[in-house]
Amino acid sequence: MVAQRDVEARKLRILHVFRAPLGGLFRHVVDLAAEQVARGHDVGLFFDSEARGPNVARSLAQIAGGLNLGVFGCPIQRNPHVSDFAAMKRFMAAIARASPNVVHGHGSKGGLFARLSGLLRPHGGPLRAYTPHGGSFNYRPGTPMHRAYMAAERLLAVSTDVFLFESAYIAGRFDKYVGAAGGVRRVVANGIGLAEFERARPKVDAADLLYVGELRAAKGIDTLLDAIALAGKALGHVPSAVLVGSGPDKDLLLAQARRLGIGERIAFPGPMPVRDAFALGRIMVVPSRAESLPYVVLEAAGARVPMVATNVGGIPEIFGPYADRLGPSDDPANLCARLLSMLRMGAEERDEQAADLAFNVAENFSIRTMVDSVMAGYRQGFAARAPTILGTEMSNIHSQI
Repeated sequence: MVAQRDVEARKLRILHVFRAPLGGLFRHVVDLAAEQVARGHDVGLFFDSEARGPNVARSLAQIAGGLNLGVFGCPIQRNPHVSDFAAMKRFMAAIARASPNVVHGHGSKGGLFARLSGLLRPHGGPLRAYTPHGGSFNYRPGTPMHRAYMAAERLLAVSTDVFLFESAYIAGRFDKYVGAAGGVRRVVANGIGLAEFERARPKVDAADLLYVGELRAAKGIDTLLDAIALAGKALGHVPSAVLVGSGPDKDLLLAQARRLGIGERIAFPGPMPVRDAFALGRIMVVPSRAESLPYVVLEAAGARVPMVATNVGGIPEIFGPYADRLGPSDDPANLCARLLSMLRMGAEERDEQAADLAFNVAENFSIRTMVDSVMAGYRQGFAARAPTILGTEMSNIHSQI
């Protein structure tokens, strides 16, 4: 009990490690870090230095109170690479400099660095927390990459104090392909802030359909283009669509749109702030093949944007009682049917559906709840280490308070 009170009361030094400052993972880390700083903790970041730029600087500048432990980094490759050895060395130097109580890894590469640092001391050093954000769990089961990543997950689980799964779906994938592991386990859903529940309204000249996200195979945009072509045949005219984002498959998608004869109805404006994107279309489409708990779905739901989505990953957890509105991935005919239903639906009914989903998200997916659960996970992890903390490490922790 003494150890539990000590861990709950003290100011923590928290170092978050991840690869690229992009997408929902970066959004999650920034929101989490900002709230942890607001609660009086010292926070630092370690990530791919090659990805720094004006947008990243602006995001970090929004963390009121600043990152007292510093912002560290070096080049980090997406996939396993020989340069990981040098990056790991730099990360260990950052740990030595920042002297954190908690090292929190995000995504596959962040989880690797955070937990590899503890393999030689599985019950000592900083508390090691891990949030997968999909990462290695989104690879197709049975493939060589999936088997390799799951083997790595089993090894790294030994030095993981706290598993913070962002969805029940990812927790289930862990159980199925990695197996039971020690350490504290919690499902910590992503959350959005109060300002994000302000309704987004489409421009007068908004497109019929809108996609927001990366332009890559896992997002299923090719299925969306096929569905749009089918819808054009059913309607007698091709619905217009705006695909907001960037990614490696842009040229392939452009070529597919031209091949289907719908190229003139599809716009690719590039990446932009999500609230600006919401004004460009009347119906949001999420045709994904794989997801964890996507922020863009939470954001669109909060902004009351009518939505057509697939039943993959954690998306049904966001839709909750309205999950029957979702459909299968990789099925252009089914997606076309659901698009036609939404396009033909009266504006009042579409707004009512969007309002129902917004209320469900407001009740269950807030930033405050997300951070409360993360901090509770840290406390549980420290409590599980209580015998160690009471021994050789407690004096070191108190010296940092």
